[in-house]
Amino acid sequence: MTNGRGTGPRRPPTIRPDRVVAVIGPTAAGKSALSITLAEQLGAEVVNADSMQLYQGLDIGTAKLTVDERAGVPHHLLDIWPVTAPASVAEYQRLARAAIDDILRRGRLPLLVGGSGLYVRAVLEKFDFPGTDPALRDRLEAELAETGPGPLHARLAAADPAAAAAILPGNGRRIVRALEVIELTGRPFTAALPEPVPYYDAVQLGIDLPTGPLDERIARRVDRMWEQGLVDEVRALLGQGLRDGRTASRALGYQQVLRMLDGEYDDEQARAETVRATRRFVRRQRSWFRRDARVCWLDGADPDLVRSAHAVLRASRR
Repeated sequence: MTNGRGTGPRRPPTIRPDRVVAVIGPTAAGKSALSITLAEQLGAEVVNADSMQLYQGLDIGTAKLTVDERAGVPHHLLDIWPVTAPASVAEYQRLARAAIDDILRRGRLPLLVGGSGLYVRAVLEKFDFPGTDPALRDRLEAELAETGPGPLHARLAAADPAAAAAILPGNGRRIVRALEVIELTGRPFTAALPEPVPYYDAVQLGIDLPTGPLDERIARRVDRMWEQGLVDEVRALLGQGLRDGRTASRALGYQQVLRMLDGEYDDEQARAETVRATRRFVRRQRSWFRRDARVCWLDGADPDLVRSAHAVLRASRR
């Protein structure tokens, strides 16, 4: 379960021994860099909460830290699923809580790091998932295969605008799940989510930037991914079944490169669409995280970001 090297020093007594620290916020805001510094200083271990970094081989397009970039900090829940596996928040919840509990038992600090809001909430809160109906699920998935996600997303927007705003229009699996819950419960998908009751004692550090600078950072990040070989990475993943992966094939960047390889986009169009899709996704991430008043927001461009994070952690001890 652990990816990384070494164990690092035990954390100083600035954090209570039963506490979890979450470093969350939109894509490209600087979560990974802050988490490595905090982990080195506090003797912490990182538990991944980026839904696409769970997949083996989705490295460049998800900005997954290399082993060297992890700087010896143990990382959990990276590369646990093949690209053909559908995402399962319930299974992720089980694995993440097992990793966190093990870290706490060893007297170290768990850092839950990522921008997948539902995954973060599933770990930090008492969160039981609504049931499923195989016949209903099969019917919705057959409709998805026949029409694509667009009409289903439009139906979701009419039934539950908040859920539609939080789910990417191309994420057919999550759209199907939301519609399934609506039909099973007779309530909006968002209403089926429980009121937040903490499962762990947690401090949530939200990292964000103003829209203009973050948009620029996203554009540079996409250019860097192309330079690092994203297109070749996608080609290599085709042999591992990427096209058959209902979740992995929809990941930002990967979806656009697949369409380029199919002749729908040229290289420039694929890059531009990746930038646009990522910016849209960032708006959804903000909408999700900003609803939670418990998140302590920090400026990702603050030159004293680490000091500001420590100030929040110190204040949380009171």
